[in-house]
Amino acid sequence: MRATCVFVSNYLNHHQIPFCNAMYRLLKEQFLFIQTQAMEEERIRMGWNQNLDYPYLKKYYEQPEECREIIEQAKLVLFGGCEDERYIEKRLEQEKPVVRICERMYKTGQWKAVSPRGLRKKYHDHTRYRRKPVYLLCAGGYVASDYSLVRAYPGKMYRWGYFPEFVPAQIEELLAEKGYPARGQSAGEKLPYILWAARMIDWKHPELALLTARYLKEQGLAFRMDLIGGGELREQMEELRRKYGLEDCVGFLGFQTPQKVREVMKKADIFLFTSDRQEGWGAVANEAMNSGCALVADHMIGAVPYLVKHGENGLVYRTGRTEELFSEAERLVSDKALCRRLGRNAYETVAATWNAENAAAELLRLCLEKELLAKEDMESLPDADPAKATDGPCTPAPVIGERKMYRLLTGKG
Repeated sequence: MRATCVFVSNYLNHHQIPFCNAMYRLLKEQFLFIQTQAMEEERIRMGWNQNLDYPYLKKYYEQPEECREIIEQAKLVLFGGCEDERYIEKRLEQEKPVVRICERMYKTGQWKAVSPRGLRKKYHDHTRYRRKPVYLLCAGGYVASDYSLVRAYPGKMYRWGYFPEFVPAQIEELLAEKGYPARGQSAGEKLPYILWAARMIDWKHPELALLTARYLKEQGLAFRMDLIGGGELREQMEELRRKYGLEDCVGFLGFQTPQKVREVMKKADIFLFTSDRQEGWGAVANEAMNSGCALVADHMIGAVPYLVKHGENGLVYRTGRTEELFSEAERLVSDKALCRRLGRNAYETVAATWNAENAAAELLRLCLEKELLAKEDMESLPDADPAKATDGPCTPAPVIGERKMYRLLTGKG
């Protein structure tokens, strides 16, 4: 069969399903997702294994010949989450349209761009297609900067991200339910509730949550903090809690399913997102903002330049500057009105712009504009809304250097 659009990726997970469902609604049977590998056991233990009975799903490792033909014959292929170029080699050789979806290349440092071996690889996979029908969806605010270093995709890079399920809510009702009930509080009063959720590994920096809690307690502020997740640093984090005397205000909830994490987010006032530059996107930011949380985030996290407007729908601190993290968290714990305003605007950011339905529609509009697809290829397409943000999915991705980004995000030096 010849499909209109095929998405090729390592596996279908809960971050991709909403986008794929939206594409299927717009393209019907002409949209397919080809999964190239089975999901790892660790992801399954984290609750990622779902009933993958979707009409658009095909598994390459079960039907290699059929899937290979589908990829080669499709009008358009979206390619992301998989580094094995053999899936699209023939399409690239034949100059058939490919839209790559990529996180940043240089997660541990752009200095790697000077590596001769690395440059040869980047030229082979990317730079040599700069004038071909190959486009780049940048899943993170630093992707365009990385790829510009190897002179790839000039004028063909667009904002993108991950689009976990959008959960609609009555925002004022959601905000009214936030907070942590605790003994000793007056009737109806709740403690400011802070949440951290991730795997407990080095570059997620769970220790920063504990250090923030210690700082807030030293300032005499009342609050509750919970950490969701497990991993190699879990025991160290529990030891830090004992060392800092935080047993009365910090709890560990362990691994939770994505659904349970969302339930806790609904109660949280503040979400700490402490990963460093190795966090290519960070879909937990979408989820926390959808839940009306006021986000405090490291500026080098990939999602932050696209999702967070400092002082409007969240707060940004400079990577490595723990004093800024502490200060921003203190502001939110001390100022309920500010916390609510940021949480309200965060919800609206996801509801209006950074969601799967809007991303799918904007992607198809971009494909029409670039003549990668035609109107007759689509079952339906909602009318463009001129009031939509001009910096949402599929708008041109600006090339902004790492050193300039914090200043642009915050207006600070």
